[in-house]
Amino acid sequence: MELVQDILETKGHSVHTIGPDETVQSALAKMAEANVGALMVTDGTGRIVGVFSERDFARRAVTHQDEVFSVPVRDFMTTRIRSVPAGTSIDTCMALMTTERIRHLPIVEDGHLTGVISIGDVVKAIVDEKDTVIEQLEHYISSSI
Repeated sequence: MELVQDILETKGHSVHTIGPDETVQSALAKMAEANVGALMVTDGTGRIVGVFSERDFARRAVTHQDEVFSVPVRDFMTTRIRSVPAGTSIDTCMALMTTERIRHLPIVEDGHLTGVISIGDVVKAIVDEKDTVIEQLEHYISSSI
């Protein structure tokens, strides 16, 4: 069974962050530059206080209209954060992300943000694991005949 730490070993531990008082325009520019769909919002101590995603922007932009780009990230971010430690199974992450309808899952160890995985990372890991099992079964069957 694959774990979050296995994804992070391949993907890396880099996390794109922004402060809650920075503007939405700054957040969107950082996301575009990094080619990511979400930023972890951290306070001055590095503690995660929210997540700002493309979905957050799309859903909340209509209420701010003309001033949308100058609004602080704190007004747009999701504050109900779900996170897991690196030793969590991929299947558990898939269940959590599906149930909670979230696309980005912060990885937190001892209160520190150590990585982020996306639903795409989880799906890829599950498909790769299933492909490996299929290959092993095919090899077993062909060698038994």
